Amino acid sequence: MSNKISLNNFSIGESELFFIAGPCIIESEESCFRLAETLKDIFLKNNAPFIFKASYDKANRTSVHSYRGPGITKGLGILRLIKEQLKIPILSDVHCTEEISMAADVLDIIQIPAFLCRQTDLIVAAANTGKPINIKKGQFLSPWDMKSVVEKIRSAGNGQILLTERGACFGYNNLVSDMRSLIIMKTLNCPVIFDATHSTQLPGGQGSMSGGDRTMVAPLARAAVATGGCDGLFLEVHEHPERALSDAATMLPLNELQSLIEQTKDIYNIVKKSVKM
Repeated sequence: MSNKISLNNFSIGESELFFIAGPCIIESEESCFRLAETLKDIFLKNNAPFIFKASYDKANRTSVHSYRGPGITKGLGILRLIKEQLKIPILSDVHCTEEISMAADVLDIIQIPAFLCRQTDLIVAAANTGKPINIKKGQFLSPWDMKSVVEKIRSAGNGQILLTERGACFGYNNLVSDMRSLIIMKTLNCPVIFDATHSTQLPGGQGSMSGGDRTMVAPLARAAVATGGCDGLFLEVHEHPERALSDAATMLPLNELQSLIEQTKDIYNIVKKSVKM
């Protein structure tokens, strides 16, 4: 069993599949709040623990002309409103040490993006907040390389660590999901999450933007849970993915979420009977 991480309404690591879900980026206060409210209702209906995610800034967009989000001040204000009015835990990503104090005042979980998972100063500063830290494994790292990342967080006295697999570089403009990664990272005694949407990405595959194949989200999510090494699923969700301002090719359509929750929960419960999660 991985270390438990307590949030305001549930604990991660209590032999129950949990979900991190939300849009790639905050597009507007209205759309973000509406989606958060809908997601809360869906996950409550399915008795599934849920953390809402949305980025206030996407600092790693392919093109300098791509939409990055509303920025830290306005974005965190929107996330605070969602957190306070809907009473749901919030996750977002930070990109530099200067953001961390403001972000920690709002976020329940601080996320370190995959491209920044080796940035020691950023990781340690985030860990020093005492908040749970979700580290996305870089596309360029092996799962056993994450041991050093975990040690950086623990060196700050913070043992609240989540590890997220989001695919590995496979040649140019492509990713592959090695499900062994989930099992290997479980040996680090941290809850392990599978990012089923970013794992379908084709980085920079459309020249000025990344492509992807959202039809692979559900199959990969089911496969990850079936390994017995997956504690949670990370899913970027949108009402109309084709209109999304970021990650349009990979986000899960909202109307497909209910079915995927049911399928993965069933798989998790079957595996749990025979595998020590």
